[in-house]
Amino acid sequence: MQTQSENACFGGTQGVYTHASSACACDMTFGLFLPEEARDGPVPVLWYLSGLTCTHENAMTKAGAQTWAAEQGIALVFPDTSPRGEAVADDEAYDLGKGAGFYVNATQDPWAPHFRMWDYVAEELPALLGENFAIDLDRQAITGHSMGGHGALTLAMGLPGRFRSVSAFAPIAHPSASDWGRKQLGAYLGEDEATWAAHDATLLMREAGFDGPVLTDTGTKDQFLDLLKPEALFEAAAARRQQGTMRMQPGYDHSYFFVSTFMEDHVAFHAEALYG
Repeated sequence: MQTQSENACFGGTQGVYTHASSACACDMTFGLFLPEEARDGPVPVLWYLSGLTCTHENAMTKAGAQTWAAEQGIALVFPDTSPRGEAVADDEAYDLGKGAGFYVNATQDPWAPHFRMWDYVAEELPALLGENFAIDLDRQAITGHSMGGHGALTLAMGLPGRFRSVSAFAPIAHPSASDWGRKQLGAYLGEDEATWAAHDATLLMREAGFDGPVLTDTGTKDQFLDLLKPEALFEAAAARRQQGTMRMQPGYDHSYFFVSTFMEDHVAFHAEALYG
C-alpha cells in the first residue's frame, strides 16, 4: 500500500492510498478519514459508496462528511467506483465500464477479469483497513449516493449482520426495472435475470429486508427520478414493515449540493447505531 497524500482535517487525517487489488486485478485507490479519536484506538467506520462517473475523490471533497464524522468520532471510507487501468475493459457510455462498477462481481466478458467490486468492498478493502488502520470492523455502517446508494443497500441486505445501519442518497432503488440497471446488470451478469435479484434493493427488501435501521433521502426535483424509482423501495419497505425512514426532499436535485445538505442527518443516524 502506498500513501498518496495525508492532510490534517477537522482534528483528524484525510488520507488517500493506493494498493494492488487481488479482487480487481489492478491498482485501486481509496480515501480514508480518521478522526482524532483514532490516535487512541479503533473507531467505528462509515462506508461511503459513490455514484456513476465518480472516483474516490468526489464525495471526499464535495460531501462535507468529514465535518460531521469528526464530531461523532467516526472513520469514513471512500472507495473507488470501479477498477482502473489500461488493461481494464471500458465502454464509450458513461454508465458502463470505468466509473460504473455497480458494486457487483461481473461474470461476463470483457468485464469478468476486473469488475469484482462486490468482493472488493465486501472482503478485500475491509481486511486491508483492519490490518493497517485503527478501524473497528465490529462497528460498521454504510451509505452511498445514486449507484452508490444502490450498492450500500444491496451490500447491507446481502451481508446480514455486517452493518449496523444503512442509508442512501437518491439510490437506484429498483435497477432490474430501470434503464439504470437493466443495461449494466445484463452486461456484467448476463441475460438470466434471476442472477440480478441479489443486486436489486427493492427485490431484496421484499425478500428479506435489513436487520437494522434504514434512512433514504431523494429530491423531488431529481432529474433522474424515473430511473431511481424510489416509490418501488418505499412500497417494499412498507409491505415488510421495515424499520426505517424514507424521505422525499422538496426542491432538491441529484447533485452534491443535495448530498451535502443532508449529510449531517445521515452521519448522526449512523452514529446512533454505531455507538448505541
